[in-house]
Amino acid sequence: MLVEFHVKNFRSLRDEQMLSLVASKDKTLRDSHILSTGLTAVPELLRSAVIYGANAGGKSNLIKALQYMRSVVAESATLQPSQAFAVQPFRLNAVSVSEPTEFEVTFILDNVRYQYGFAMTSQRVVSEHLLVYKAFKPQRWFERRFDTETGKDIYDFGSGLKGAKNLWEGATRPNALFLSMAVQLNSDTLRPVFDWFVNGLVVFNEQAQLNQQVSIQMLKNTESRKQICDFLGTADISIADIEVVTKKVPSQEVHFDLTAGKTEVRAAEMEQHQLRFSHLTEHGNAIFDLMDESSGTRNLLFLIGPVMEILRKGLTLVIDELDTSLHTLLVRELVRLFQNPEINAGGAQLIFTTHDTSLLDAADLFRRDQVWFVEKNAEQASKLVSLADFSPRKNEALERGYLMGRYGGIPFLNSPLGVKG
Repeated sequence: MLVEFHVKNFRSLRDEQMLSLVASKDKTLRDSHILSTGLTAVPELLRSAVIYGANAGGKSNLIKALQYMRSVVAESATLQPSQAFAVQPFRLNAVSVSEPTEFEVTFILDNVRYQYGFAMTSQRVVSEHLLVYKAFKPQRWFERRFDTETGKDIYDFGSGLKGAKNLWEGATRPNALFLSMAVQLNSDTLRPVFDWFVNGLVVFNEQAQLNQQVSIQMLKNTESRKQICDFLGTADISIADIEVVTKKVPSQEVHFDLTAGKTEVRAAEMEQHQLRFSHLTEHGNAIFDLMDESSGTRNLLFLIGPVMEILRKGLTLVIDELDTSLHTLLVRELVRLFQNPEINAGGAQLIFTTHDTSLLDAADLFRRDQVWFVEKNAEQASKLVSLADFSPRKNEALERGYLMGRYGGIPFLNSPLGVKG
């Protein structure tokens, strides 16, 4: 479960910004919208959070920051020694360009709270740390910092980290995380931290598209297929059943003979899946192919499969622009899946950005601490603020207040071509 995410000097996020899933003391919708952690220091977390902001305001950069942190954890151990990071600091300030980019995530896994972070430039990791809260006081498992005078990394290890620490330290290159390298070299102690980033955190945006195969494979299972069709039915889509027809089609494979120095192209076969949708109404029925369905139906179909897996496994899902090609009522139903304790018994979380302001006034959809706004200041630096910071009244019209600019996060529009109203 995600507790907090901190980022500094990444794209438009110049100053340190924090997204928190820690629930406030507000008693509203506690039974449905809040997760109990069982930990004294962080007893309750939110099941979901929504982020609003104008176009180019920085809300997508917040998602990209979390995604980038995840990718560095997953891939840095496999980089070539001279390979640079594609990190992008804030570029509209001469000081920020030369400063490192910083990330930190706090999460709970198996009733233990972990606080992991690192700072980096395009050339190297300049600091890295891991705190583990197995008791109220944290254990510092390791800390790494780059010494500019000696040009070397200095490590401090705590007693909680078991294993071949010196071996892992020696193998960690400047452009690799110690966490990632240690896990590659079979650290059982650090494996859960690494696995949370790689498997427990799921990010969908323009750079990480939905994998259609997840829903297709689920449609092959009778029970999963029924669950998907039932959800589509709640969305008022008249699909009674979906059949997956699998065919073998001709393909080619390229084989390299290193000894002979030859390349050979061989004939092969690959599986091709065709979806057939059975529509049933009071006046008849018909079979449609995938491309006969609307883009909204296709997007919902390929989203609901991964969502069901995420709910089942209790993962954290982060989506940029959830409302793209989805009707506002469908977005509400997806949010309510995560906020239904019977369906979401594993503690899954949903974080998403949207322009759909109607969600703000949807009955019992969000608590005040679940709503966030992102806006840019005069220096084009993005700032993230919680709706709870504005202390709105219980019955305040949030959508109207947001569109009036009361909470920030909206564009300031100038009349086109200088036309005055």
